[in-house]
Amino acid sequence: MWLVFALLSAVFAALTSILAKIGIDGVNSNLATAVRTMVVVFMAWGMVFLTHAQNGIWQISRKSWIFLILSGLATGASWLCYYHALQTGEVSRVVPIDKLSVVITLVLAFVVLHEEFTVKALIGCVLIGAGTLVMVI
Repeated sequence: MWLVFALLSAVFAALTSILAKIGIDGVNSNLATAVRTMVVVFMAWGMVFLTHAQNGIWQISRKSWIFLILSGLATGASWLCYYHALQTGEVSRVVPIDKLSVVITLVLAFVVLHEEFTVKALIGCVLIGAGTLVMVI
């Protein structure tokens, strides 16, 4: 089932870029990011209450709080930079560079989480990097 959700995530991420580029026209990129964030906040909390998960908030450990907050700060910084890049650049050039996050994530998973870095992962990273260069140049 994870594969279905991963594919849906890719489709929605693609829609995000196209819809954002259209919607950001004539709007300050920081303001656009704030509007988008408010929608995400309402949607996320809606799902929490829809699935009756709100009581789980009291079981979140201190460590989890810290890392979830740091993750949120990283997401916010990413979105602010992404929207500014979208506003000033072409979607077809911004998105491939943004997707270099896959390569960076794999390297960080290896270094920080001690996940296995296979030959297949290395080849994938090289191909993503090369593909990004081809698309941007």
